[in-house]
Amino acid sequence: MIGKFSPKFNSANKVCPVKDVDFKLQFDGCSKGNPGLAGAGAVIYRDSEEIWASSLYIGEKITNNHAEYAGLILGLEQALKMNIKVLMVEGDSMLIINQVTGLYKVKSPSLLNLYNKSKELEGQFDEIYFTHIYRNKNSRADELSNIAIKEYVELQNQK
Repeated sequence: MIGKFSPKFNSANKVCPVKDVDFKLQFDGCSKGNPGLAGAGAVIYRDSEEIWASSLYIGEKITNNHAEYAGLILGLEQALKMNIKVLMVEGDSMLIINQVTGLYKVKSPSLLNLYNKSKELEGQFDEIYFTHIYRNKNSRADELSNIAIKEYVELQNQK
C-alpha cells in the first residue's frame, strides 16, 4: 500500500499525529452497566467542520470495549463510502487505539473479530493515522453513543 505510514510514538508511548490531514474521524462507544445496553457514535470532520455523524444501538450485555470498536468501524465504513483516502482517527479509548496501532495485543476473544474488521477497513485507506484524545475532546462522538441508547430505551418504553 503506497503512502501508508506507521504511527509515531512519543516518550509516553502515546500515538501522535504524523501530519495535518483534511479529514478526521472521532469515535466512541458506551455501555450502561458494562456489560449492558450499548451504543456507538462516530463523527467525520473536514477542516474542523462536522460533515457526517451517526449513532448506532449495539445491543444488550455488550461491553464498553465492544461498543468502542463498533464506533470505530461505523466511522471507518462511512469514511470509505465518502471516498476519503487519508484519515486521522481519534478516540478516547487508550485500549482500542493501542490495539489498532499494534502497541497492545488483542487478548479478548470477544474483541478479535471487531479488531480484525477494523484492520481490514484500515487497509483500504491510502494513509491512516490513529491518536488517543482525552474524553473532553471527544464530546460529540460520546454524545452520539449515548443518544443511541437513549433512543432505544425511549422506543422500548413506547411499546
